[in-house]
Amino acid sequence: MAKSLPLYEKTAIKRRTHKVLDLAILFLLLSLLAYRLLLLATHGFSNLQAMALLCESCFVFVRLLTIITKWNPVDFQTYPQRLLKREVELPAVDIFVTTADPVLEPPIITVNTVLSLMALDYPANKLGCYVSDDGCSPLSLYALSEGLEFARIWVPFCRKYEVQERAPFRYFSNASTPPYLHTSPEFQNEWKRVKVEYEQVEGKIKEAEQDRFNSRKDLAPFSHVDTKNHPAIVKILWENKNDLDELPHLIYLSREKSPKHPHHYKAGAMNVLTRVSGLLTNAPYILNVDCDMYANNPKVILHAMCVFFNSEAEPKEVGYVQSPQCFYDGLKDDPFGNQLVTLYEFFARGIMGIQGPFYSGTGCFHRRKVIYGQWPHQEGKGRAWEQELLKSFGNSKALAKSAALTFEDNACGYHLKGLMNNLEAANQVAGCGYEIGTAWGSKIGWIYGSTVEDIQTGLMIQKRGWRSIYIALDPPAFFGCAPSELPASLTQQKRWATGLLEILLSKNCPIFATLFGKLELKQCVAYLWLLTWGLRSIPELCYAMLPAYCLITNSHFLPTVRERAIIIPISIFILYNFQQLLQYFQTGQSLRAWWNNQRMERVNTMCPWLLGVANVVLKLLRISETVFEVTKKDSSSSNTDEKTKLEDSNHFTFDESLLFIPGTTIVLVQVSALLIGLTRARGSGVLEVACSVWLVLCFWPFFKGMFLKGRYGLPLSTIYKSAALALFFLHLCQKKTTPK
Repeated sequence: MAKSLPLYEKTAIKRRTHKVLDLAILFLLLSLLAYRLLLLATHGFSNLQAMALLCESCFVFVRLLTIITKWNPVDFQTYPQRLLKREVELPAVDIFVTTADPVLEPPIITVNTVLSLMALDYPANKLGCYVSDDGCSPLSLYALSEGLEFARIWVPFCRKYEVQERAPFRYFSNASTPPYLHTSPEFQNEWKRVKVEYEQVEGKIKEAEQDRFNSRKDLAPFSHVDTKNHPAIVKILWENKNDLDELPHLIYLSREKSPKHPHHYKAGAMNVLTRVSGLLTNAPYILNVDCDMYANNPKVILHAMCVFFNSEAEPKEVGYVQSPQCFYDGLKDDPFGNQLVTLYEFFARGIMGIQGPFYSGTGCFHRRKVIYGQWPHQEGKGRAWEQELLKSFGNSKALAKSAALTFEDNACGYHLKGLMNNLEAANQVAGCGYEIGTAWGSKIGWIYGSTVEDIQTGLMIQKRGWRSIYIALDPPAFFGCAPSELPASLTQQKRWATGLLEILLSKNCPIFATLFGKLELKQCVAYLWLLTWGLRSIPELCYAMLPAYCLITNSHFLPTVRERAIIIPISIFILYNFQQLLQYFQTGQSLRAWWNNQRMERVNTMCPWLLGVANVVLKLLRISETVFEVTKKDSSSSNTDEKTKLEDSNHFTFDESLLFIPGTTIVLVQVSALLIGLTRARGSGVLEVACSVWLVLCFWPFFKGMFLKGRYGLPLSTIYKSAALALFFLHLCQKKTTPK
């Protein structure tokens, strides 16, 4: 009976109210376009009306993309208990953890992530944990070595007592007294012992941040190392000798770097991890997580295997299984709008009803053969194919042999010779010049050419006809830390906007993937909804300046109170915000969280997204190259003072970044326009005034920042630059009103 039951089930989610609201807003937007065209036809051509028409046409296009993307939401329910009842051998899984900077990504965070992964409810001899250290830091290796010693008591403790949170910093910080304390003296003693051991490890790592490690022989490869110019370092910290009760494999890797070779940031590191793991363990499945995304659900691998092993619903067409990004200890009411709750609930579930969710860079399970470029239902060619594979995989015969095994359906994973026997070959494929003349980064592995390598790689996978599935578990599969300050949040948004636009303007554009590949049309629309994020900054910024222009020039571009058409923009505003508010309430968020996210939508669109577009333009003009910027991780989120958190949620923090110039300019222009417009004897339209007031409210933290000092105040350089831009705009508007 257990064998006949499906391992996962797909169910449709009915959201009739949201569909009605979507269609109503679309109808009103089209009505506004009709009003605009009628004005142009009856009153003749006007630059003001033409600009409004262009912007509103863009808004209609975005609304169409939005409706199609989220129109058919679905949910997937997995049943790992049914999988365990089947007489099947669980496959091996290689886990990739990536870190790049020991300062921005403190090693204690990485250690906790690794510990949570090593303690998962899965056969230890089937897991291999690889840590890629792109910063080539001796501190990272030292922290992993100390973490490994602690894992010898932590992993058995978690398994014995079925601990839910298996990242020790979360487990010990969430409870002043341990669970089961009143019933089990044995547990009480072990809990205290393990807690003391963890505190000692944490203390050693913090002390080591000030040490140069000159006395440690195992850190000799790091002596006099230039982080941008060094040989490959592959160290097997622990090898499991096929023992279920031991720890999983733990391998440290820092790929070779040289100023003469491009490194392709995270995508390059992931490809090196893929090649090295292919030689050492060659597991048929790969899980990749960011260094700050610890495993929160111990059975997450079993849930993913339910999808890959299911005998129903086209199992061989599922290329990857994506879990949502969830965050712990976020600031109250999400003041920076980076917890993405409604995005995953409404948009990700909508995309699940098409070809499957986008690959979002972390918390994702891949079939190795999919990463190697295989198409659905493509049969492996066996070992005779090794010579052909050498052309695309590089000149490592050992790697070509392991790749040939991967393409076979019966690939079991681990090599029987042990890890140490392939260590020399692993160092070879970790070399920075190994990819020259190969298909790595273009047809196989993680795809190069964008700062959002995850979206581009997922797009190329789905272009070949693979589907994907999104599993939202309870408790969540992984937890990470969201940026706790505004500069880090905006930097992340800028990187996303830059990378997404790079994909849209490249040969990997989803339109080409639909015309010449197997990407479904609706999935193409979903990708266009995502990839046009940056471009939306242009019409939105232009539209934001129209009310100010009208107030200064004593004109109007929206219907006046004497026109019946005034009900159209008012209805759009009310229905749109009502729908947004409904989404936030349905996902358990507060009214304040709704407002914070609405405010941050305007800030993100007109600040980091705008600069993302500028980055791509400079790249296209060959003036500069786009750069992958690592987001700062907070290693003390769980211990942050509550007073500081409250202050951060009520104020924006600023620095001298260019990211704050557009927002400061906008609020200066709107305030100036309101003062000018309201002092006129015959003012402009009511709606123009309302729009300017709305924008001032959205950018109010920037206005306050001009009068505050310290981390909550805008730097004088930013204020001066923004004031100059605002004066230039006011000058242009005054020229329009000056009689000739």
